[in-house]
Amino acid sequence: MATIIPALSTLSGMTAGERRFGQRLESLLEDDYTVWYDIPLGRQRRYPDFIVLHPGRGLLFLEVKDWKVDTIKAVNANEFVRETNGGRKSDPNPLIQARQCAFAAIDQLKRDPQLTQTKERYQGRLCFPYGYGAVLTNITRRQLNQLLDEEIQENVLPASRVICKDEMLPTADPELFQQRLWDMFDYQFGEKLTLPQIDRIRWRLFPEVRIDAPAQDLFDDDDSEDNEKPADTIPDIVRVMDIQQEQLARSMGDGHRVIHGVAGSGKTLILGYRCLYLAQAVQKPILVLCFNITLAARLRCFIAEKGIEDKVRVHHFHDWCSLQLKTYSVDLIPGKEPAYERQVKSVIKGVEQSQIPRAQYSALMIDEGHDFEQDWLKLVVQMIDPEINSLLMLYDDAQSIYQKSSLKFPLSAAGIQARGRTTILKLNYRNTREILTFAYDFAKDFIQAHDADEDHVPLIAPEVAGVNGPPPAFRRFPTPADEASYMVRCIKAWQGQGTELSSIAIIYANHAQGRRYHNALKAAGVPSSCLQSTADKRAYDPQANQVVLLSRQSSKGLEFDTVILGGIGELADDEDKLAQEARLLYVGMTRARRRLLVTGSGNNWFADRLREMSSAQG
Repeated sequence: MATIIPALSTLSGMTAGERRFGQRLESLLEDDYTVWYDIPLGRQRRYPDFIVLHPGRGLLFLEVKDWKVDTIKAVNANEFVRETNGGRKSDPNPLIQARQCAFAAIDQLKRDPQLTQTKERYQGRLCFPYGYGAVLTNITRRQLNQLLDEEIQENVLPASRVICKDEMLPTADPELFQQRLWDMFDYQFGEKLTLPQIDRIRWRLFPEVRIDAPAQDLFDDDDSEDNEKPADTIPDIVRVMDIQQEQLARSMGDGHRVIHGVAGSGKTLILGYRCLYLAQAVQKPILVLCFNITLAARLRCFIAEKGIEDKVRVHHFHDWCSLQLKTYSVDLIPGKEPAYERQVKSVIKGVEQSQIPRAQYSALMIDEGHDFEQDWLKLVVQMIDPEINSLLMLYDDAQSIYQKSSLKFPLSAAGIQARGRTTILKLNYRNTREILTFAYDFAKDFIQAHDADEDHVPLIAPEVAGVNGPPPAFRRFPTPADEASYMVRCIKAWQGQGTELSSIAIIYANHAQGRRYHNALKAAGVPSSCLQSTADKRAYDPQANQVVLLSRQSSKGLEFDTVILGGIGELADDEDKLAQEARLLYVGMTRARRRLLVTGSGNNWFADRLREMSSAQG
């Protein structure tokens, strides 16, 4: 069964014929086919009805028409004249429409040297086939032959480039149906497209699925040759959303949406795509909230990379509360509770008393939803414009490290209409198999998976989708100073091997450890930033050429190529806190994309557990 993007069940604007044809594509094509429906191409935003991609066949562009034969009154190579309820109407030849979309896409793809042929005779041409055609969902082949004789068909709608109503029935033979599709190609190649080449095709045709794409790549409307980047500036390695992530992101409908996703499943990418999609149409700003100050800084950079920072406001929750009080001149409730708790209560009271307006934002996105309390969610849901009523909440209960706020309440009690609108992401794309297996084996006794209904939070066991990599390592040292010295030596060695400092993080358990490691790096002349103050966390720049040091709590939602998780031997052997510490360590371990080093000095349950695991690895 082919993958259709967006999912057919989520599409309300299809014509009856488009839906029937989409159903045939889904059921009559194999699993290695990917089909896009009505997705704009590149920066010119052309909209072919269907694009079909197959590794061995290439790219096919299709235009679908629900015309009936008795409404067609005149035909020439360029247009069809039809009788409609509003009178006679001229429509472009659907084959010309499909061809124009195909050529625009091919011109874009030919600018990528990794998608073109290198042999001198064919140099500059695509290294895979492409084709285009038309689909007439309400006209049979016999009716078409009666309407247009063979000579006219050859000039207007060549038989090999058309699929008719009687050739796309539910009972159609899959092989014959596929053969009709591939008859629309002028040539075939023997070699299949590789996965990296397929990623490059998607990167080029659909800028919105790019990861870490500069803003101008997404929003530059000028698609001319003169304005195009030179070919040699196209990245050698491109990063795009996984097909399943793209399908979910594009298939998200209106209303409230909730995604339960394991660490590394691409939740933040989906949030970014959703912001990008909504930002094109909304009038009021979009609000993005999270619990973690450092993650808020990273999300701001992420939104800026998409070029929509003028339409999206990113805050950690308590910062947003403070801003609301300041903006609307609402006094802080007096009391002995910490100021941040009184800020929340003051905003709630301000909304209840109409000092702070509701419906300030077109849409609300919540990352780290597992760390939000019921009253917080109930408050922020009121900030959504009810005419749009768009909410997306993301969470992973395995990363719920604040026991007070873990989501034990039904989401409906907070005003979130989640029933029938929840999605579970089990595949981890961030970590290597070795890192994810190591982290889950370490913490599995404390984060056992369990189910929940759509109004509550399940705890999901992650499934591996990542590549293989080096096994995580655990190192014990006689003293904390020896541990810090080893960290410095490793970082210098990695830097010498070409690892960028911005891709390395040291994650610690307490501030004293963070200062110790930071001092060791400074003494060795290694650029670094220790994120302990609120100001430092807010100013975090993920692209700065320096090692970042941060607590396990502050690391939530972030990811790095290389992670050193330090201070394990200094954790207290407190049986009541074992589960909490195990979750925190699991969070720290799963920040690593490719390389994980766990270090410690001293003895405790955690060090013993890691030593046993390391011994079992051999």
